[in-house]
Formats: sequence, C-alpha cells, structure tokens
Amino acid sequence: MKKILTFVTFLTIILSNIGKVHSIEADIFVQSTVNRASEALNDKFSQEEKIEKLKEIASETVDIKGIGFYTLGAYRKSISNDQIKQYETLFTQYFLKSFASRLAEYSNPEIEVTSKKKLNENYTMVSSILVSTAQRPEVKIDWRIYTKNSENPLIRDLIIEGLSLARTQKEEFSSIIQSNDGDINALFATLKEFVK
Repeated sequence: MKKILTFVTFLTIILSNIGKVHSIEADIFVQSTVNRASEALNDKFSQEEKIEKLKEIASETVDIKGIGFYTLGAYRKSISNDQIKQYETLFTQYFLKSFASRLAEYSNPEIEVTSKKKLNENYTMVSSILVSTAQRPEVKIDWRIYTKNSENPLIRDLIIEGLSLARTQKEEFSSIIQSNDGDINALFATLKEFVK
C-alpha cells in the first residue's frame, strides 16, 4: 500500500511539473508571435507568400472564434444556430484576409515587448512598442491575451495607441446591421463581398 501511495505521489508531481514546463508566459508568447510575423514579412518572400504565412500564424495564435462572437455582440443571441455557423465561417475568412493583407504591407517590423500585467485568471495584458523607423513613428501596442489555458494562450485583442481593434470592429458590424433595420443578412453580404 505504501509503495502504491509513493508511486501515485511521484506520478502526481511529475505530471504537475510537465504542465508547468508546457505553460507559456504571455509576454514570451507575444514576442514569439511577433518574431514569426517579422520573419514572414521578410523581403525574400513574395506578397502572396507573406499573406499565406501570416494567415497561418493568425490561425494558430489568435482566438478568431472568440473575437468573432465579441464583434457580433448581442445579435449573437437573436440568430439561429445555422446563421451562427455561417457567421463563424465568414468571419474567419474575413479576419484572416483583412489581417494578412494589412500586415503584409509592413517590411520587417520590429516589435519589442516591454511589460506584462495579469488582469485576472483568464487575461494578461502585454505591452509592446513597434520600433520607429525613418518612415514611421514609434507605436504603442497592447495585446490582450486569453491565458485561461496556459499551454495555449491566444490573442483576443490588440489595442493600438489606446484604440481597441476588436471594439472598433464590433462598432462597425453593429452599424452595418442597424443601418439595415437589424437584418443580420446585411452583415453576411458585406463579409461575403470582402472575402471574394
């Protein structure tokens, strides 16, 4: 009995240490992500190659589904399951295309992580700067990282010079729906047109 108890205790310690080994600190996750993006934006790649590499990075590091639901806001509660599935697909395509095409315009951006602040059990805010060049000034970028699963942190929002990209997107989507008398299909049509 004592041997079994010792073995179980040993196994518990080993497994808990494995979990710690695989957990990723939010600031290291952000720096690793921006380093990958910077490599993808190397001039040795064509524009199309850059876009594909950036889409792959975003698919792995951004909580696209979570951002999509946030940007849909209260309208999420008033649409059918089929419409939610349609929206998820459209938003993912929209997000990846928008993200990759905008970022692909940069050439070797240098981003330095400066600090992190744990907001609660689920979120950590990571602060960074886009280093200035002769062509652009320094830009402050804060990353809202979903850290509930420390083995797989995900980006939930970027706050650039105080402006939340997720909140801006939510307001834009809400405006489209409201200007069409609350018709969610107007948003779907806009997203479909964008991802063509």
